[in-house]
Amino acid sequence: MSDINELVDRYLDAWNATDADRRAELVAEVFTEDAEYVDPLAAVRGHAELAATIAAVQGQFAGLEFSRGGAVDAHHNIARFTWNLGQPGAEPLIVGFDVAELAADGRIVRVNGFLDKVPAGA
Repeated sequence: MSDINELVDRYLDAWNATDADRRAELVAEVFTEDAEYVDPLAAVRGHAELAATIAAVQGQFAGLEFSRGGAVDAHHNIARFTWNLGQPGAEPLIVGFDVAELAADGRIVRVNGFLDKVPAGA
């Protein structure tokens, strides 16, 4: 992908894909085969583990959608961005911040995720 904003939007599309086949397709498009994803609640590697983590998050927060929280800041092979999880058009329930490292082919090889706003009990 030539545009970092497009890549981040496709990344969020993967997190929003409720169909398992579509989710697998997007994960393969956005992430390298050995990609790592790490946040306070998960540490996974590879397409299958990424897709399973996304499915688990969708199960916990059914009906909510991920969206970009603002502009993507990027240089060299690193991008950082804020994301929201909530009902479209409403105040987000959860706000996070991800730092993605890109491979030479433009796909994501590693994500370090942070949770900035999480409701009690989530």
